[in-house]
Parts: sequence; C-alpha cells; structure tokens
Amino acid sequence: MSKTGSASKINLTKFDDLFGGDAGVVAGAEQIIRAKLEDLHPFKNHPFRVLEDAKMEETTESIRQYGVLVPGIVRQRAGGGYEIIAGHRRKMGCERAGLDSMPVIVRDYTDDEATIIMVDSNIQREDILPSEKAKAYAMKYEAMKHQGTKGGCTLDEVGEAAGDSRKTVQRYIWLARLIPGLIEMVDEKKIGISQGAEISFLPGEAQEWVLAVIRETGASVSNTQAAKLKEYGKTGELTQGMVRLILAEEKPKERKVVIRGDRINEFFPENFTSDDIEGIIIKLLEEWKDRQ
Repeated sequence: MSKTGSASKINLTKFDDLFGGDAGVVAGAEQIIRAKLEDLHPFKNHPFRVLEDAKMEETTESIRQYGVLVPGIVRQRAGGGYEIIAGHRRKMGCERAGLDSMPVIVRDYTDDEATIIMVDSNIQREDILPSEKAKAYAMKYEAMKHQGTKGGCTLDEVGEAAGDSRKTVQRYIWLARLIPGLIEMVDEKKIGISQGAEISFLPGEAQEWVLAVIRETGASVSNTQAAKLKEYGKTGELTQGMVRLILAEEKPKERKVVIRGDRINEFFPENFTSDDIEGIIIKLLEEWKDRQ
C-alpha cells in the first residue's frame, strides 16, 4: 500500500482552488489568509508532540498532492505573526513538502478560549501519551475555571470532547503534578496511571526519593504501595528510607481474568480492535465502581 493510502483514490479540491490564490478572504466574521510559515508560532506551552513519524509522512505526501485541505486556526500574536491554535502538524507537513505558506483562519480568541480549542482539537488522537493528556487536561481545566461558565466548571465537561469520565479526567490532572522523571515512567508504562496519580500527592522532594529508588532497584509500584506512599506523605512521616522499604515489599500475585471473545463479540461492532474493547470495558467498570 502506498504512503498516501486510500486518499490517493479520492478527487480532493485544494484550498487554493476553493478560495483562489489571494492573500486573504473574508468568510463571514472570519478572515482566511495564506500565512507565511515563518510567521506561524506554536501555541504557548503546547502539550502535544509533533513527530516526524509515519503519520507525518502521510500528512506530508497528502499536502504535496492536494495542498492543505483544512485551514489551520490561529490568532494574532502580540510579538508579531500568529499563534497556532490548531494546525501544528499541518505546518510541519507544509515545511517537509517544501511549501513556504499555508491557509489559516484568523480568529480573535481570548487565552482561555484558545486553550480550550487547542486541547479539544488534539485530545482525540490515538497516539497521545499520558503526559500529554495530563498537561492538556490541566490546561483546559484551568481555562474553563477562568471563564466562569454558568454552574461552574465540571470535570465531566473537561473530558467531554474525548469521552472521558470525570474520574479519568481527575486522574490525568493529578498526573500533571508529577516531576518529569516520574511522568516519563508513566509514559513508558513503568508506572501505571492509577499509581502515578497516587504518587502525585507527594511533595517534590518525596517524589525525587521515589524516582531514585525505582531507578536504582528497578522496582515496580503496586496500587497498595502507591497508596502507602500517599498516606505516609500526608502525615509527614515519609522518609527516603521508608520509600525504599515500601517499594521493596513483596507484591501480591497479579489476578488475571480472560474473557472469551464469543462471550462479548455481540456487544461490539466488528471493526472494534481489542484495545477499543478493553478501553470501553475499563470505562464501564470505572463508572460501576463510582456508583458503589
């Protein structure tokens, strides 16, 4: 299969064919322009990676053949040029395709509005790391609180775009408090999301102790151990020696549950992957646990 996949079979209309080659077009209350790439700057504290991976190669090849089909979204920047709200990957694709400009929609967003749109336009991607999601949800939550929407901001509203429950969103926001070394271990699956959320309640120095012991011993962290670390951290009794002792405790045997495919296939469409099914089951179990 070619790198462009099924897109090569579709007769797509380029942005320039739709709007012409003029520098700017006014569409309703929005201004659509073709901005120089050098004038497009990343969103401040942008939490999402922009990687030169296989998907970027597909994006680049699509841009080479058809141009940018969907304009990015930007706002004017105090220091000149524009701040990208949505379109960081498109910009890189244009750079790799040898272009010097791309179409963008210029909108007059406040900081909070821009943050919410930036997060929602990226949060549903499949390849997001826990650290990216944690930072993104923390940013969106703060932005929504600043806006002071009627009835206040709820965690359910924060997770609405990605279909995440209140509990899931809360865990990710807690993860954002981890020191860099520990959040990297969550990304690498050396520490689970639940365990990382518990450890995030520790002050920075205590988190450094946990990181040092894990790096030195290669210890894993169970739910029970994470809960103990959190509890001793609350009382102020936690020391580096105690961290070492807790993480050296013997882990209980892991329970393994296998559900036969023929028992659950009727509940899911045929195009759902194993990861899709697992994600839905975990989400339903979390909601069930919340009701207990």
